[in-house]
Amino acid sequence: MPSELYNTIDALSREKGIDPQIVVSAVEDAIVMATRKYYKSQENLRAKLDKETGKINAFAVKTVVENPEQVEDPNLQVTLEDARKVDPSLEVGGELQIPKATEGILGRIAAQLAKQVIFQKVREAERDTVYNEYIGRVGEIVNATVKRIEGPDLIFDIGKAEARMPRKEQSRLESFAIGERVRAVIARVEKASKGPGVVVSRAVPELVQHLFQTEVPEIYDGTVVIRAIAREAGERTKIAVMSKDKDVDAVGACVGMKGMRVQSIIRELRGEKIDIIEYHEDAVTFAEKALQPAKVSRVTVLEAGEKHLEVVVDDSQLSLAIGKKGQNVRLAAKLLGWKIDIKSEEEKRQEVEQQMAAMAPQTTTPLEQVPGLGEGVVEKLTAAGVTTVEALADMTPEQLEAIEGIGPKTVEKISFAVNNYFASLEGAVGEGVAPAEGEAAGEASAEHSAGEAASEATVVESDKEQPAAAEQVEPTRAESNREPGEDAAPEATE
Repeated sequence: MPSELYNTIDALSREKGIDPQIVVSAVEDAIVMATRKYYKSQENLRAKLDKETGKINAFAVKTVVENPEQVEDPNLQVTLEDARKVDPSLEVGGELQIPKATEGILGRIAAQLAKQVIFQKVREAERDTVYNEYIGRVGEIVNATVKRIEGPDLIFDIGKAEARMPRKEQSRLESFAIGERVRAVIARVEKASKGPGVVVSRAVPELVQHLFQTEVPEIYDGTVVIRAIAREAGERTKIAVMSKDKDVDAVGACVGMKGMRVQSIIRELRGEKIDIIEYHEDAVTFAEKALQPAKVSRVTVLEAGEKHLEVVVDDSQLSLAIGKKGQNVRLAAKLLGWKIDIKSEEEKRQEVEQQMAAMAPQTTTPLEQVPGLGEGVVEKLTAAGVTTVEALADMTPEQLEAIEGIGPKTVEKISFAVNNYFASLEGAVGEGVAPAEGEAAGEASAEHSAGEAASEATVVESDKEQPAAAEQVEPTRAESNREPGEDAAPEATE
């Protein structure tokens, strides 16, 4: 019949859910440590529990060797001759067990040490049992009861073990009282943890998915499928759903009549906002839906391989599309699995203008082409790193005076020379435009000028040969222009 000690060990094992042999081994190890501490011996000690009597026997173990030359450590080895004096049946390589007295000599300190060792072994065994029980249940929903509060952490009773919920796994909208029952997700199981090894969470997206499966029959039976979930616990959740039946509206099924289904989930999450979006295979259409409630002007795929989108919205919709602290666009990017750049119409217009300006050819003019600067000034500017007229024009007088060898008078000279240079360029451009606009008119003017030059040459030549005849030509010409009946009148002068 098992002893009272063994019955106690068996009851403790059932309570902790561990193997009784583990507790027995813990007790034996505790007796070994207490015996070694009492005898202050380096011998190889062992202990064994007798189930019938409940007595724990301790003894030293020595390995049997053939001759004295082979004995390296007297505490661990014994010759065959000496061993057979105690047990005649022993052979070389066997073990000699030498009993050690423990009853009545192990005091209070040894008992306390044994107690600590037993508790430690039991805790380790219990932790291993919990780890093996829950390691395969990560991601599962469990019903938990709040057992106690340890600082920012909550300790839950989940049946066979305790679970811990750290602050980062809690929703900021939630607070629980001791004894309150909640649903939580097993996030992970830690084997080397000092406290409860099971970590539960109410901040993971799997909790929302489970709540929708519970509240929406179409999701439970597979008619409506949840394709993606993006969540920031306590703030907002975006969930993308798709219907396998063309007659079933996926979004409407999740919302329910008058919003009853989704409102039930919102109450469970203590008022967390939920956006239900219809899933699309096309990333552009899906992005437009995911950024709701903002209205999107257009979506452009920048890099399909790297999953990069550019979204342009109206100026009034920019803050709504980005959301509070970037929350809306951040959740949309998680939902899509794409990187999203959001720009307003004005920002996009400025970007296009900058790109066009960058594409325009940039001309640079050497300082040597500016008349009036002088070789000495050009050398000083070049030494300071200013080699073009355009760079010189962008400099302030203070920057110019900072250059070695350039004073206020030289600055005025430079300013005058640069202004004259650009003024001459503008004048050249203005003169060059007119001929291009009226090439035919220019040719006609040239022909007319040549004709006039020829006429003047003829008149000059005739003036030299017949001065008197020239004087008579003008009245005759004037008379020929006069109508019949008109009297000759003196010529009017202005």
